[in-house]
Order: sequence, then C-alpha cells, then structure tokens
Amino acid sequence: MSGIRALVSLIGCVAAACSAAERPYPDVIAEWRAEKDSFMRSAQSPVPAEQRAMFPPLPYFAIEPDYRVPALLKILRGDDVMEMPTSTGQRRQMRRIGTLEFTLKGAPRTLTAFADAAETDIRTLFVPFGDLTNGSETYQGGRYLDLDRTATGIYDLDFNRAYHPFCVFNSSYDCPVPPRENRLPVPVRAGERFGRSPAS
Repeated sequence: MSGIRALVSLIGCVAAACSAAERPYPDVIAEWRAEKDSFMRSAQSPVPAEQRAMFPPLPYFAIEPDYRVPALLKILRGDDVMEMPTSTGQRRQMRRIGTLEFTLKGAPRTLTAFADAAETDIRTLFVPFGDLTNGSETYQGGRYLDLDRTATGIYDLDFNRAYHPFCVFNSSYDCPVPPRENRLPVPVRAGERFGRSPAS
C-alpha cells in the first residue's frame, strides 16, 4: 500500500515504547496522535508539499477505552485472494489472512484481516472497515487499522487508532475500499474523524 508502510512503522514504534513505559492509556493515545501530526507534516506525508508546513492537527473522536478490545484471529486455511476495489477505480489483489472475532459495546462482531497478495513475509495485518459514521463524521470510503502479527492469535483491536486512508488528503493515492464483510452495522465513534475534535 503506497505510503502506508512508513506510517505503520511509525505507529508501531510509538505503541511499543508506550507499552514498555506502562503509562496511562489516554497518554499513550495522545502521544500516538502527536506523532501522527508530525508525520503529516513530514516529507513522507500524503499531504501536498505546499500544504504540509501549515497542516493543522488531525481531528479525532474523544478517547474511549471501550473501543479498545481483545480480538481472536481465526486463520483461514488455503490461499484466499480477493480483488479489493480502490478509491481510483482500480483493483488490488489482497489475501484474506483470517477473521478477527471480538465484542464491541456488548455485541459480537467480526472483521477480516488482510495482507497484500504479493507479500511473503506478513508482519502486519491490514484491517479496513466501514461503519455508520462513514459519509458524515468520517470518510465515506471507510477507515483503516494496522495490527502487528502476534504468536498467540490474540490482538489488541483499538479503534481509537483508526485512521483515514491517504486518499482523503491527496486524491493521487490509490486506497483500498473496505469490502462488504468489513462493514460494521453500528457507528464507531473512535479514532480519526472529520471536523473539529471534541475535548478528550
């Protein structure tokens, strides 16, 4: 995914450092957001070069611990590859790695975790998802989560880390669109949003 790897690496390093320090969860997320803002003004940013220096902080929903839940990954056996549509009308070859099973706001939910079909050393799971905030409070094409692979199959599914695809900031980016199976039938008011951030 063009441009996304750099962001995934940045986020992973911040998360690891925060975990080691065992700081309060709101502080962890606040630091993650500050690092993301710095990234958006960096040379690797999807934001057009002439807009980076004055690019404002990204808006987010209030930090909500209930949107951070454990998830169990059920691995799919075999080579299950699908053509995922993208924001530019292209098709991206993506491999279904497995199904994440979790409980959100008291209801059981699932999301499919993917990886680029060309990847042979899969270290990060790509979880594109849609929800009922799309088209109003968040991008109509959905948002993304990235998860580092674990040996246990248990994942920290944190929607407070949900982010918009790069095509929101620059239409030249070709961004995968969450498939029907990853459309949650509820609003997920956590993570990156449109408009002004509420106090958190």
